[in-house]
Amino acid sequence: MRKHAVPAVIAAIALSYGLLTAGGQSSNGPALRRTANGHPDLSGVWQVMNSAAWNIQGHHAQKGVPAGLGVVEGDDIPYQPWAAEKQRQNYENRMKADPEGKCFLPGVPRIMYMPFPFQIVQSNDRVTMLFEYVHAIRYVHMSGKAHPEGHIDWWLGDSRGRWEGDTLVVDVVHFNEDTWFDRAGNFHSDALHLVERYTPTGPDHIDYEVTVEDEKVFTRPWKMRMPIYRRVERNAQLLEYECYAFDWEKYYPYPGVWQEEGSR
Repeated sequence: MRKHAVPAVIAAIALSYGLLTAGGQSSNGPALRRTANGHPDLSGVWQVMNSAAWNIQGHHAQKGVPAGLGVVEGDDIPYQPWAAEKQRQNYENRMKADPEGKCFLPGVPRIMYMPFPFQIVQSNDRVTMLFEYVHAIRYVHMSGKAHPEGHIDWWLGDSRGRWEGDTLVVDVVHFNEDTWFDRAGNFHSDALHLVERYTPTGPDHIDYEVTVEDEKVFTRPWKMRMPIYRRVERNAQLLEYECYAFDWEKYYPYPGVWQEEGSR
């Protein structure tokens, strides 16, 4: 028998006994957690491990900005000419112009890759996402009902989900134009339309893909893709994170603040 045929024979025997899946992974490996109705159970605390919150495209490290390979397919965002100039201006003025710096909700998909954990709570008719960042809450409605009529300016849009096999597909519309994709000035209009795909690749990993459409800003649809990791440390939970865009203490003083201010 030729030596190159041996691995093929071993693989065939393994498949015949069910030792390997079609994807080449051991069937004895960790199985997906599933709900009572058979869908993957995405409940838990999750977080990305990348620098997309600073720049969704590939970028070098700068002071306060970790380097990153980018999460945009092809590392190209197909801006219309006027929009490319607008993005350049946003970048130059990013320290003051970034809506995140004003403590606005970061929008979708940006909130999914902020450098903070989030928790998924899953039921038959709704997937709820609770974010450590400013206590934001996002609801994915699973009832099968269509988006509400008309255009509605929402920070996180309106999310309608469905299952395609083991993939949670979420259609999102009804955005305002006041959020960015990152701290590098990449932006959209109120015509933004997203299709997100959450595909578990194991019990502790989700392959997250989002298709971006906005006919006012881009010349064609484009995609981002990244893994999301389950926080598996003991007692993983969301903690407190507040955002202070201005002197909140003068409006909502903490104990001792006014005394300290008065003594200066």
